[in-house]
Amino acid sequence: MTTAATVDLFARVRAKLDAGESLSLEDGVGLYDSSDIHTLGELANSVRERRHGRRTYYNINRHINYTNYCVLRCKFCSFYLPYPRKKSEPLTSTRESALAVSDPSSVANGAGYELPVDTIARQAAHAYARGATEVHIVGGLHPKLPFSYYTDMCSAIRDACPHMHIKAFTAIEIIHFTRIAKPRRSIADVLTALRDAGLGSMPGGGAEIFDDRVHDETFKNKVGEVEWFEVHRTAHELGIFTNATMLYGHVETRAERVGHLIKLREHQSDSLSTREAHFNCVIPLSFIPDDSDLSHLPGPGGLEDLKTLALARLMCTNIPHIKAFWIMQTPKLAQVSLNWGVDDFDGTVVYYDITKREGGGSTHQELTVDKLKRLIVEAGCEPVERDTLYRTVDRTASSWRVEGEPWSVTYSPNEASCSVPPG
Repeated sequence: MTTAATVDLFARVRAKLDAGESLSLEDGVGLYDSSDIHTLGELANSVRERRHGRRTYYNINRHINYTNYCVLRCKFCSFYLPYPRKKSEPLTSTRESALAVSDPSSVANGAGYELPVDTIARQAAHAYARGATEVHIVGGLHPKLPFSYYTDMCSAIRDACPHMHIKAFTAIEIIHFTRIAKPRRSIADVLTALRDAGLGSMPGGGAEIFDDRVHDETFKNKVGEVEWFEVHRTAHELGIFTNATMLYGHVETRAERVGHLIKLREHQSDSLSTREAHFNCVIPLSFIPDDSDLSHLPGPGGLEDLKTLALARLMCTNIPHIKAFWIMQTPKLAQVSLNWGVDDFDGTVVYYDITKREGGGSTHQELTVDKLKRLIVEAGCEPVERDTLYRTVDRTASSWRVEGEPWSVTYSPNEASCSVPPG
């Protein structure tokens, strides 16, 4: 039942949006608490359509998780494994020829692993040869791998895949790199070295929820919002575009989620006015409790997912894109969200080891291009292939190019979904 207070809330929010004003914490919490999911979706969709019409973006990408060993023990994470105390010397960087697909048995599901650079380059090259425009790389905070491992990784991918965009390393990983580098390096030095080696942009992971209470309860030993924002501020000053995330549905409150989104919006305002780069996208990530230390929690339901995606669009009107990461929210709910403020469906993904909601527990989690486009069209939207920086990709059956660029990439027309074994 719609109350007078609800009607007043939506009227006030609509007036603010029409005037180009930012929503307040009170506005956001009120929208969250409202049972009128349809009006909430309509408001978020109006913001989406002002920016993008019915265009919905996707890309052909390949995720690579280079290690699941991590020095942190975040309660919400089911991905990490502690590094064995008596483990033999870690795998070293190598620049050997990297064009053949490696043995898929080299990474056993559920086992600890650390991929050598040539294996990562082979995976990227296999995807590149089948039409992928982006490789997305993140991993645990490995206690033994040297900083040169990460720069060698970027260089090897750049050499094997000259026009593949490398989106890699969360802010948490960047802080880790400053500490393991010998001698220690500043954030700017680390980012500059990675950029010189081939890094194109950064994902937004590691943000979780910007709140001291939530931080202390769920990821106490992890750097918090001050360091996260410092990394992204430095990246933006260096002209490196980044994304931003929010992990929701565990111990945080709705007010804490809205506060998180407001902090992202405020940072974006500063970057847009004073820095060379900014946030491209906000990605709300639905907490999946299975196998984590918070497995007793239920996780968010479908309506909470839709509300959160819509709130991200309404609270962060100065950030161009809102993404539904279908791995987290499922393809079907991500499809519905295209009418609740979301304009980006992510991409083919292929292999993803951090969460396993889709794929029956397997790391092989893939949507083909045909299925991505079908889901988008069924939602009444226009599929648009993008690169990592949201430039349009012009694609034929055997080549692709980024709109406005003089070069093109030839690929195999037989496997445009860029499938590749996980090893």
